[in-house]
Amino acid sequence: MTASTTLPRRAPLATALAEALWFPAALFLGFLFCFAPALHAPQPHHAKVVVAGAATESRVDAALRRQQPGGFDVTAVTDARKAREAVLDRQAVAGYAEGDRPVLYVAKANGMSLEQALTRAFGPVAAKHGHGEKLTVVDVAPTTHKDLMGTTLVYFGIAWSIPGYILSTTLLRAVAFDRRRKLLTIAGTAALFSVIGYAVGVGLGYLPHAPSTMAIAFLLTAAVATFASGLAPFAGQYFPAVGMGLFIVLSIPTSGGVAPAPLLPTFFQYVHAVMPLANAVDALRGALYFDGAGVLKPVLVLCAWTAAGVALLCLDAGLHRRAARRGADGEPADVEEPAREDASLEVLLPTALPVHAHHFGDPEPVLVGTVLDSLQRPVHRAVVTVMDARGRRLVSTTTNAHGEYAVAGLPEGYLSVVASSAGRRPVAHRELLGAGAVLRTDFALHERETAPRRTVGER
Repeated sequence: MTASTTLPRRAPLATALAEALWFPAALFLGFLFCFAPALHAPQPHHAKVVVAGAATESRVDAALRRQQPGGFDVTAVTDARKAREAVLDRQAVAGYAEGDRPVLYVAKANGMSLEQALTRAFGPVAAKHGHGEKLTVVDVAPTTHKDLMGTTLVYFGIAWSIPGYILSTTLLRAVAFDRRRKLLTIAGTAALFSVIGYAVGVGLGYLPHAPSTMAIAFLLTAAVATFASGLAPFAGQYFPAVGMGLFIVLSIPTSGGVAPAPLLPTFFQYVHAVMPLANAVDALRGALYFDGAGVLKPVLVLCAWTAAGVALLCLDAGLHRRAARRGADGEPADVEEPAREDASLEVLLPTALPVHAHHFGDPEPVLVGTVLDSLQRPVHRAVVTVMDARGRRLVSTTTNAHGEYAVAGLPEGYLSVVASSAGRRPVAHRELLGAGAVLRTDFALHERETAPRRTVGER
């Protein structure tokens, strides 16, 4: 057997293998290079601390630099009261004062692991310069008695964050929903989740009673779901990898759970500053334990994620309107634009696969078919658009290299199915789709006829 005959057989196998492995491989590398580097050895990195007295500050700063270079950023305040206030105002994670005895002000609400790291760092300082007195640790922001580690807020944040991303993927199946209905669904779901989560947290004693928790939870779920919904049309088949990379792989290790932000390496501290989950946890800590201190910035970050998602949805709507105008003017529409909104269905829906991969026993209606040209050759990336009985566009998808397409999640009843491709005349069929049916609709697209040019004087 010659090489020319083996290559065509191996190429589809290699392509299928790559399509099957790229997603788990991307997640594997993401977990490998995010979780372990961020959490394998939590220790202070530029943690902000204040020290009462300028003379004491220089001595403590020198001792901490020798003990852990780059671990702390030390600032002087006038007295012990100011040091305590700096921790309560979240301007510092610790305040140190000597006076009659060495005192370290910390906040368990920032996480017990951070409190322990600070106690270990200031213990030798107090032993050397504290006139023989043992270091006294004062917790100025204790958590509820059931939150022993100071990490419960992170788990509630995950419960409000990841379902928001899942909501954006399930809304891709709601082909009868326009963008306005999807945004309303996101807002309603975010409100419901925030109320239920808050009621469970307070009822079980995991969270203090503070209704502002529900507002922050609402912003978190809405921010993740809205941004993911706006991202989906542009990420296409890579949407699951991008979404999980943002809202799971990067978000969870930088959320402040196992390692609060001051214990993360510098790069992951920058990630923490922009991730919605981390900012929601910071806002929740400020609202529940610090009398609202430090809440504004993370709330603005969450609003920025929501605004970015709305902007992406508006941009996608504008691209679709432009493509529709091109079609109305008789110009061949760009193949990429009409299919953007639902390109990610090819990964997220089991039925949005080539025809041979379908499970025809699925109870939901499925529309499948093939698009060929006038010579019965498959048309790659032809646009197949499905509209309901009122002419409202439900979904668009593109054909694969074999000219095949498949769409699931469609409503029952009469549908209009239009196939188009650049340089070819579009073809439309009207079909009746029943419950649990697998309807096959094939198309043959012929090249557009071009009118012959007239010569001068010809009528």
